Amino acid sequence: MITVASWVVCGLLNVTEMLRRLTAPYERYQLDELPTVLLVLGLGLTWFATRRYGEARQEIERRVRAEAQLTTALADNRRLAQQYVDLQEAERKALARELHDELGQYFNVIKLDAVGIRNDRHDDPATRRARAEAIVENCNHIHGALATLMRELRPAGLDELGLPAALEHCVQTWRTRLPEVTLRLTVDGDFSALAENLAVTVYRFVQEALTNVAKHAAAQQVDIRLNRCAAAGSGSDWVSVTVADDGVGCAAVQTTRGLGLIGMRERVTALRGELTIDRASGRGFTLTARLPILPPSPGAS
Repeated sequence: MITVASWVVCGLLNVTEMLRRLTAPYERYQLDELPTVLLVLGLGLTWFATRRYGEARQEIERRVRAEAQLTTALADNRRLAQQYVDLQEAERKALARELHDELGQYFNVIKLDAVGIRNDRHDDPATRRARAEAIVENCNHIHGALATLMRELRPAGLDELGLPAALEHCVQTWRTRLPEVTLRLTVDGDFSALAENLAVTVYRFVQEALTNVAKHAAAQQVDIRLNRCAAAGSGSDWVSVTVADDGVGCAAVQTTRGLGLIGMRERVTALRGELTIDRASGRGFTLTARLPILPPSPGAS
């Protein structure tokens, strides 16, 4: 509106002609070129303002996207923390139940047999032998129950035999649970000197992925691949672990948005790794984790 008003006023008052007459005595200063210079300056300022406006709008959009991602991440973290608490309580209840049912009762039976042997006034060898055999049998059962509990709390063979052997034991356990599914494990590389946290993360990753396969995938074949590869231009190697199935694919994604995938991502991210998900409806589900093998810090034992 100001531009239109100024154009009307200048047209009515013949401002250009007036300026030309006023500046004619000073032609050597080229004052008559001032309108053109001001026009170019105005166009330049208009272009600059337009560009700044566009950049400001893009920055606002980036901030809005970042805030949305941060809000989603915070919500996921809260949900993950709550689920971790619930899972911890469930594990404690299960452990208490196992200790009570498996160990408490058998210890009580052993105590009764031992007291019976001690208080046997008739000194019957057959009775004493039967009670001793019952004690041995109950001790063997307790030993098996303890071994099962320790395997659940700590991956079997991870400390003594290493990561590949522990994964083979895990896969073999799932073969007995899923007889209709073909499980194949492929290991390529040396994994004898991995840090404990890295080995445990890889093991738990495979364990959780196979749990999701059993619950949601309806797969016929599952391939587990463990590789150690050198990173180009980097001083450290990478561990790559992939679990791929031929199940229903993205149809299972909505049912696995709980502790499973979020927990995997948190474990991998905590070790500066990357988690990628490849899913296609009817063409399976593939989880891949890449974890750097960081050199030990100076002075670390």
